[in-house]
Order: sequence, then structure tokens, then C-alpha cells
Amino acid sequence: MTNVVEVRYGRSGASQKLDELGMRTMQARAWKAREAQYLLVKAPPASGKSRALMFVALDKLHHQGVAKAIVAVPERSIGASFDPTPLSEHGFFTDWHVDDRWNLCVSENGGSRGKVDALKAFLGSDDRTLVCTHSTLRFAYDRYGAEAFDGCLLAIDEFHHAAADQDNRLGELVRGLLARDRVHIVAMTGSYFRGDQIAVMRPEDEDRFDRVTYTYYEQLDGYSHLKTLGIGYHFYRGRYLDAIGEVLDPDKKTIVHIPNVNAAESVMEKYDEVNHIIRVLGEYESTDPETGFLLVRRPDGRVLKVADLVDDGPAREKVVASLRKAKDREAVDIIIALGMAKEGFDWIWCEHALTVGYRSSLTEVVQIIGRATRDAPGKAHAQFTNLIAEPLADQGAVVTAVNDMLKAITVSLLMEQVMAPRFRFHTRRDDPADDLGSGGSGTGMFVDEETGEVHIAVKGLKEPSTDRVRMIVQEDLNDLLANVCQDPRITARAVADDATAPEVVNQVLIPKVIEERYPHLAPEEVEEVREHLLAGMAVIAEVNRLELEGGSDNRVAEDRRTYDAGAPDAEQTGTARFVEMVRRFVNVADLSVDLIDSINPFQQAYEVLSKQMDAPTLAKIHGAVASQRVSMTAEEALALWPRIQRFRKENDRPPNAASNNELEKRLGAALEWLKVEKRRRQMDAVVQAAS
Repeated sequence: MTNVVEVRYGRSGASQKLDELGMRTMQARAWKAREAQYLLVKAPPASGKSRALMFVALDKLHHQGVAKAIVAVPERSIGASFDPTPLSEHGFFTDWHVDDRWNLCVSENGGSRGKVDALKAFLGSDDRTLVCTHSTLRFAYDRYGAEAFDGCLLAIDEFHHAAADQDNRLGELVRGLLARDRVHIVAMTGSYFRGDQIAVMRPEDEDRFDRVTYTYYEQLDGYSHLKTLGIGYHFYRGRYLDAIGEVLDPDKKTIVHIPNVNAAESVMEKYDEVNHIIRVLGEYESTDPETGFLLVRRPDGRVLKVADLVDDGPAREKVVASLRKAKDREAVDIIIALGMAKEGFDWIWCEHALTVGYRSSLTEVVQIIGRATRDAPGKAHAQFTNLIAEPLADQGAVVTAVNDMLKAITVSLLMEQVMAPRFRFHTRRDDPADDLGSGGSGTGMFVDEETGEVHIAVKGLKEPSTDRVRMIVQEDLNDLLANVCQDPRITARAVADDATAPEVVNQVLIPKVIEERYPHLAPEEVEEVREHLLAGMAVIAEVNRLELEGGSDNRVAEDRRTYDAGAPDAEQTGTARFVEMVRRFVNVADLSVDLIDSINPFQQAYEVLSKQMDAPTLAKIHGAVASQRVSMTAEEALALWPRIQRFRKENDRPPNAASNNELEKRLGAALEWLKVEKRRRQMDAVVQAAS
């Protein structure tokens, strides 16, 4: 299987080194912002967000006059991240402690009403720390109002569950607390974007938060053990259960996420799907009475320990509890899950995250990838594999399949941007020696060794003219890229074929996304943000292209062999190796805004996936996507229906929306429109019947 993304890291260990207070790099960055009343921490899985919150919360409790700290997590299993922790062992002034009665993520604490009552009792007690779920916090807010939390710190983990939409209850809670302005809030997330394209916060609310951003690249390049990450897609035909053995390696510590029971990929009852996967691994022998793990004997005689999180019966509580205690590498081998083991799930030994089925949410994919990117001894490579159905040429719902596939493609672009060094672009001066200040040296590029940022000079680039633009450019570009990658107006046109000029996407569609995310920006500010976003995407696209082609000479291969052999120049990895590639193949001295506007940054990832699909399938995909670009009214589509029928009868096939014949192309577009409309009406009928 070809990985769409294959990234190497330097294994410097920097992200895990502790300072004199026992803080890692990201935690120290959050600590510097501890006095902010409203703090937004954006950092990847395993970067230490939970402990960063402990440091900040304890300072607020002891030195900033905050009365109580309430930590809210999306699901109970994540509550373990906030268990009592001896911080003073490493130099901090006190320890983090949560009394058992105030850990409302423990099942023995009763149902939802009992937990809301417990939270109210906590507010009236002398104790100062509590952990609960988002739902418990929402119910308490609904019952007691914002004033009940006056003087408290509310720490909301996985903050992307909030939304600016008025129907989002967590978002409404945050807005109510901000309006009253008598609490402190620490919001934490590894992906500050949502899968439904709704903003996490309204711009006016987001402006009140101080930001702390720690990138995936900073985290992974600073690991001690993990050196490579692969992200790939494997297409199958028929049932996924017949193909899963091709990608499920029993020698790898793996989390398998099976598709939702309502998804098209689901082929049988969920418990039967688990049993089939067990048979792929080996022969079921028994269930461990202490852990609840399934014991499966492989053909080679080795016994695998499999945790079944799909079974939602009473046995699952034992399995969940056993996973919380599974600190040793040999404690468990395979985890099979459906809705669990995604965000916040901490199993450092996971080497392979295998996900079945299309994922409509970029957030979910990023979170799943994060399950495999923990650092652990003996773990040199992490892999994310998406096992997805190949859309067949005769598949009626091909448009839906295309949309889903394009989301997968854009996920790879997003992760490439997140996983690569952070770029900072500057205006290229007339005198090359003046480029990039003291670091220029006339090359148009230099690397800040402290931050790992790659600084590149671009001719004609507009520098940020306001603090608002400067903040977006420095902190929000990865999140903005997620919005761009999710927008169907862009993906449908950018990836299909060469019919849409890159300038249309880059100069028309992307500015619309920026305007929607930041409605208060002036037109000149939108343009400044656009140029910086596209500059990063263009450099990544060029490196993707060169990787796809194998490089213009053999030096990249030599670099890899040298690195793998552990030669003295192995330090030229991570940021340095990436920059060397850019310097070698991209003439950064000639990089200009005009050049950037002419690059389709999506095309290279699409070419990688295209190699795994046959020509008829691609023709059908191209036709379906092409039809999305055609403006079509209901009146025209219905008027063309008789001609569509006549074309099918005369040619023994339906009209193709990707045809070079303009009439056939129009008929094909009308046919696709009618199919989409039919499915929409069928879905509306199902919804009405259900309600």
C-alpha cells in the first residue's frame, strides 16, 4: 500500500524533556499564559494537555483567587487523564488531587441526575477539584444557570465539541459564561475545527481568548523513539471483512475502528463483524476472567489479547477498566472499537490505527491518527490506514462516494501541513541580502533553530497589516486549512481534473472560506491571510510532487539510506531534512505570489490515490465531480429526461457527464442531478416517517 503521507522525524527528545518545574515544552508554553482569564490551548494528542491544565489550574486555585476547578471531558474513559498526579516530585509547588467522590467519570457515581446533584454538592463543599463529562456540565448549567459557576475555573477538554451554532448546547454554555464574565475558562483541543464546517466559536468570542498553539510537528519531531508516520488508504471491493486481512497485521499493536451500523460499509450485525475479525486473527479460545480480554490463538501458536469495545453489554465496563490499567506493552495486542477509543484514548503502544469506512469528519480522522502517534520504547513507526470501498463504475451513489473520497484526500493534505515544519512567509525585498532580516543571507530561506520554523521570502507577499491578521497567520493557518479542505465548493473543483484553473480555486473560492470563518476582516486583510495560507500549501504541494516522482536525483534516496543506517549525519532529519529537500528542488529565490496562485495544491495527493483505482472507476468519478460544477435547475433536468432516455436507448449506455461532447456532457449532468434529487427526496421521506 502506498502512503499518501510519509513523514520522518528527528527524534530529538526535546518535546519530552522536563524543565525545573517538571514541565514539557508545550506545558511550559501554556504555563506562561496562565494568568489569562480565557485560554485556548491547541496541541496534538500526547503533548501533555491534561497535565498542562493541572499546572494552570493549581496556579489559579492557589494564586489567582479562583475558588474551584471543574474539568469536563467528552466521555468517561477520558476522565482517567485527570487522575491524581504527584507534580511536586518534579519540582512543582503542589500536587494535583481529585477526591474519589468528585470523580464523576467513575461509573459507581450513579446516573446523569445523580451526577448533576453531585456537581451541585461539590459547588457547596470545601473541596476544590472535580472531573465530569461534558453532558454532566451541560445538565448542571441548564438546571442551575451560569451564576452557579461564578468564581470557578471551567476546563473543557476536546473543545471542538463546542460550536458557534445556536443549537449546540456546549457552545451555548460557553457563550453564557463569557457573557456573564465571572469565570475562568481553559479550552483544550487537538483539532480546532469541526467535521460539520460550523465554527467552534463565534469570532467575537474567540477574540477574548489568549492562544497557545503547539504543532504536531513540534511534538513528533521532539519524540525519543517514533521516527516515521505513514498515512495511507486501501481500497477494497465487495465486503470489507474479506479485505481486512490484507491490512490487519497481528504483529502490530492495533486499534481497529469498524464502521457505524448505519454506514454503507457495515455488512452484518456489529457483533458478527467483530467475530469475523477475530477469525481473521486466529481461533478464539477463551475470555480472561480478570481483564475481560478475548484470548485468540494465532496459526503460529501465539495467543493474542483482544479488547472488544464494540460489545456494549455489562462486560464492557471490565474491559474499559482493564485498558485504563494496561501500562505494559504485553497487556493487550488488538483493540476493536466502534464509537470508543478515539479522542483522548491513551494507549501509547498503539502502532497502527486501522479505520474502516469513509469518515465525513476531518476532526474524527485527526483524532484517530492521534491514537497511534504516542511515543513509546521500541516504537519507531506509526501508521494510519483507512480501509475504504472503491466506488464502482456502476455504483448508483457514486457522487456520495466521490464526496467521501475527496474528504479522505484532503485529510491527507491537512495532515501533511500539520505534520511538516511550520512555515513563516515574509515579503521578498529587492536586495536579497535584506530578506528575512539577519537570517536571510540572500538565500530566501532560513530555519529558526529554537522553534524549528522555516522562514521563506516570497516576492509580492503582503505582510500582515493588523494584529488580527498577524494572529491568524501565526496561530490559525492549520485550522483554516482544515476548513478549506472540508469545503465542498473547493474539493469538488480542485481535485476532479484540469477543467477548473487553479486561479479560480485560489483567488475566488478560498477567499470565500476565509470570509466566512473571519467575517470581520476587511478585504485587504482577507487577501493577506489568503496569500500566507496558499504559500504554505504551495510548498507542501511541490514537495509532495517531488516525493511522488521519486525526486529529481538520487540524493533523497541516499539521505534515507544514510538515516536508516544510523550514520553520523542522521541529525539531518526532521526540520533540517525537510528544508534541504525544499532548497534542493524548489527555487525559493523565485517563489512569488503569482507562482503560488498557479499551483493546484490538491493534485498530488489525488494522483497517489488514483494509482490504486482502475480507469473506468476514475472516469466515473471524474464524470460525477464534473457534474457538480454544472449549474442545473430542476426545470432543465426534467426537460432533458426524455433525451436522456433516448440517448441510453440509442447508445446502450447512459450519457457521461465527463464526455468531450457538449450535448452528452449536459445530458450526463442532468442525469446526475436527477439521481441526487431522488436520493434527497427518499431521505426526506425516511426522516418524516421516523418523526
